[in-house]
Amino acid sequence: MMALSVAALSALWLGVLTSVSPCPLATNVAAVSYLSRQVASPRRAVYQGVAYGLGRTISYLALAALLLGGALSAPGLSQFLQSNMNMMLGPVLLVVGVVLLSWLRLPLPTLGLSQSLQQRLGQGGLPGALALGVLFALSFCPTSAALFFASLLPLAMAHQSVVVLPGMYGIGTALPVLAFALMVSLGTLQLAAIHQGIARAERVLRRLSGMLFLGAGLYYCWVYLIPLIG
Repeated sequence: MMALSVAALSALWLGVLTSVSPCPLATNVAAVSYLSRQVASPRRAVYQGVAYGLGRTISYLALAALLLGGALSAPGLSQFLQSNMNMMLGPVLLVVGVVLLSWLRLPLPTLGLSQSLQQRLGQGGLPGALALGVLFALSFCPTSAALFFASLLPLAMAHQSVVVLPGMYGIGTALPVLAFALMVSLGTLQLAAIHQGIARAERVLRRLSGMLFLGAGLYYCWVYLIPLIG
C-alpha cells in the first residue's frame, strides 16, 4: 500500500511537471486565455479551464489504458515485464534524465490543429473546451513524451495500474491548468506576470528532476545491470 501511495504521488508530480514544461505550458496558457475570452463571466472562464484540463486528463487515461491494457492482460508478457522491469528501468530513467536536462532532443510528430478548428472548438462552450483539451494533450513535445511514455507508463506497468496512476498523472496535468484559469479570471496582466514566474520555476524544477532521474537511472543500472555484465 505504501509503495502504491508513493507511486501515486510520483505520477502526480510527473503530471505537474509535464503541464509546466515549456511546450505544454505555452499551449495551456494560450488555450485557457483564448477560452476565457469567449465568455463574459470569470466563473465561466474557470469552468472552461476545468473542462479543458479534464479533456487532457481523459486523453492520458485513454492512451495509458490502450497501451497498458493489452500488455498487462497477456500473462506471459505481464510476467516478463514484472520480472525484468527493474533492469529495463535504469536505461529508461537515464534517457528521461538527459531529455529533461536538454542534453538530448527527440524529434516527435505533433498533432496539428487548424486555426479554424481551434476557433470552432473554443466557441463550443464546455464541450468544445473539453475536446480542445483532448486534442492538445496528444500533441507531445520531447519533454512531455519522455515523462509520459518513458516514466509514467513503466511506473504504471510495474504496479499493474491502468487507471489509478494514469489518473493521478492526468490530475497532475490538470492542476496547473486550473490555476491558469483562476489567474485569467484575475486579469491578463496578473496572468502574464505569473506565467513568467512559472516559466522560470519550471527550468529549475526540470533540471532538478533531470538530475534525480539520472541518479535513479545510475542506481538501477548499478544494482540490476552491472552484476549481469560482471
